[in-house]
Amino acid sequence: MTAPPDDCLARNEWICGAYLSSRRHILWDAVVQHLQLTVVSVLIGLVIALPLALAARRWGWAAGPVLGVTTILYTVPSLAMFSLLLPVYGLSASLVVAGLVLYSLTLLVRNILAGLRAVPEETRQAARGMGYGPVRLLLAVELPLALPAAMAGLRIATVSAVSLVTIGAIVGYGGLGNLIYSGMNTYFKAQVLTASVLCVVIAVAADLLLLLAQRLLTPWPRRQS
Repeated sequence: MTAPPDDCLARNEWICGAYLSSRRHILWDAVVQHLQLTVVSVLIGLVIALPLALAARRWGWAAGPVLGVTTILYTVPSLAMFSLLLPVYGLSASLVVAGLVLYSLTLLVRNILAGLRAVPEETRQAARGMGYGPVRLLLAVELPLALPAAMAGLRIATVSAVSLVTIGAIVGYGGLGNLIYSGMNTYFKAQVLTASVLCVVIAVAADLLLLLAQRLLTPWPRRQS
């Protein structure tokens, strides 16, 4: 018995509008989970990375260990990382988030530290001469000037997280990765292609949004050019 000529699902075609219309709720749930895992992990990574970068800048001896440890974490394969974290978090979304946080630290710490180190010393001295204390100097001078480098790291970390979330499918919390994984097991072409394209769309959209935020928060590079 042959499939109807207009039934792209029955013919298992790569591009199939019927898949989008019949599975839109499944796709929406997968996209939401993908975004949640990405945003939570990057935000937690940023909260951890900022004090680490500040400590590395404040105490020179701490820069080597901080950068060394975060770099080593980034070299651990994702499957091995999840396996190491499994006894702590079990088969849960927290396992995926924890892994993504550890991966994001290298990119975030390194770029934040590079931005802080790039602040001219004469700018710091001028701010101190105007009566700026350490906290005000950090918040009003150093962090704003370090923002372009920090945002560059945040963009890379976010795009990487969007990609790595799919690995969470091995524990059932992979967002669109769940659909890609199950689609590959059943050779469901439309599901594999649709979920993969949505991952790319999310990554590109996130990068463009962060780039727009960077331009709004740092108008001075454009004025100088």
